[in-house]
Order: sequence, then C-alpha cells, then structure tokens
Amino acid sequence: MTDNLNEQQIGADLIRDLIREKRSEKRWKNIRFFIVCLIIFFIAIFVFASNNMVSLGGPTEDKGYVSYIKLEGMIEPGRDFSAEEVLPRLRDALSDQDAKGLILDINSGGGTPVQASIIHDAIVDMKKQYKKKVVVVGGDLLASGAYFVAVAADKIYVNPNTVTGSIGVIMNGFGFPDLIKKIGVERRVYTSGADKDRLDPFLPQTPQDIAKIRTVIDEIHNNFNQVVLEGRKGRLHEDPNKLFTGDFWSGQAAVKLGLVDGLGNLIDVMRKEFNVTNYKDYSASEGLLKSVSDQFGMAFNAALNSDGIKFLEKF
Repeated sequence: MTDNLNEQQIGADLIRDLIREKRSEKRWKNIRFFIVCLIIFFIAIFVFASNNMVSLGGPTEDKGYVSYIKLEGMIEPGRDFSAEEVLPRLRDALSDQDAKGLILDINSGGGTPVQASIIHDAIVDMKKQYKKKVVVVGGDLLASGAYFVAVAADKIYVNPNTVTGSIGVIMNGFGFPDLIKKIGVERRVYTSGADKDRLDPFLPQTPQDIAKIRTVIDEIHNNFNQVVLEGRKGRLHEDPNKLFTGDFWSGQAAVKLGLVDGLGNLIDVMRKEFNVTNYKDYSASEGLLKSVSDQFGMAFNAALNSDGIKFLEKF
C-alpha cells in the first residue's frame, strides 16, 4: 500500500514537473515572439524613413533634397485632399530643417471653396513661419479650387497640356416643380423661417431665389479673385476681367497669361528652383506608419487571444 502511494506521488511529481516545463517553454516562446515583433516593427519604421527619400538624378548630383507632397483628387472634407489631411503634412514637410524647400505636386479639378481657402492660408502662413520656398508643379488639372491653393506658392509650373485656371464659382442642381403633380404625389414640408426651403428642387424658382444665389456666388468669386490678385501680384499679363470669367486654358497659354510662372516637370523644377534631384516624400507618411502599426497591433492581439498567452496568465 505504501509502495503504491509512493508511486502515485512520484507520478504526480513527474506530471507537475512536465507541466511546469511546458509552461516555461510556452512563456519563453511568447516572449521571443514579442521581441521579434518589436524588432520587425522598428525595422519597418526605419525602412520607411529611409525609403521616402527619392532620387531623380545621378550619383554626381547635389545630395541635398526638398520636401515633397502629392495632392490629388477632389478638395473636400473626408478626402485625402482636405485641410484635415493636408495641414499636418505641410507642417511636417516645412519644418524639416534639412529640406531646401517644398514642392507641391497638384493634380485636381477643385472642390469646396472653404477647404481650398484653409489650405491656401495655411501654406501662406507656414512658409513665412518656416522661411521656406514653396513651389507648385501642376499635373493634368490645376483648376478652380486647386488653382486657389496653388497661388499660395512662390512659383507655379505646369505641363504645356495642364488644364489651368477656371477662376470662378459654380452652383448647380435640378428642378422638378411639375414632376410630383404628374405622378400624383403630395409633398409635405414644414419650415420655420420664410426662406428655409429656398432652392427646394420641387418648388418653382423665383426671382428672389436667383438674386440670392447670385449674391452668394459673387461674394465667393470675389474672394477667389482677391486671392489670385494677391498671389500673382505683378505677374498677370492679361486684364483680370478676362481671366476671372471661370474659363480655363492649357498650361502653355497659362504661361503667356501670367497665371503660372513657367513650363516644367518635377525634375526640371527641382533642379531649377532648388538645385537638387532628391526629394523626401511627405505625401502619406502618416498612412504608411499607421499601416505598419496596425499590422503589429493585429499580431499582438492575435497573440493575446492565443492559448499560449492564456496559459501564461495562469502560470
């Protein structure tokens, strides 16, 4: 009987030792896993910091660089080309003490006047604050709100075929005042304020509506005009009354009109304005860094939900 008890005790001790050994193995396995993840995470950050430097010249070119931001698409809240997204990039790019200046590579047909105005004003303020030259290079489109942003720069360059200008304001929509009558629908709208339903597409347009719309878009247009006159002061070669009609031109014609300073692509402008062929890309640094961070977070959460970590917590 005593021998049986001793054998059971020895067996139990062996099992406990085995469990303890397995726990220790899993614990160190997970510790090694986290160490490897941390190393990968920091390597990814380092690689990103190195890879956002781009060279467009040969090995004998100037080793200096400029900051670079690509801005494209509609200018409106929630988009990549919005004040919320662009302003932090501008600050990072212009506060780079080693950069010789900033190039904004813009390809946009415009957007909301408020967003364009905020970005324009930020460029004007920041280039003074950081004492850096800002140059715009236009892509396929440099029109309307995008041109509003561009005139904040010290110089503007475009391709001969860049659609440039469109200094104007547009408000459009549809009217269906007779449609609901034809399909037999009764519309019910309740307002507090006599003009709250102005521009309702199911109501007939009145002379008062037209006058109101004209007043508002004229005010916005005048603000646009003043921004262009200030930004292109002394460089416009045509009567503003002809330039501010909302019309647009090719880049080649825009140079003659004084809307832009010259023709050139990115590498031409980098060499001419800054005497460099390297740029550091600030276009989406936050996004890539966030992506790396998210990937690490996913791996970390996966590990936390694994049996190994749960076992470790009980150990």
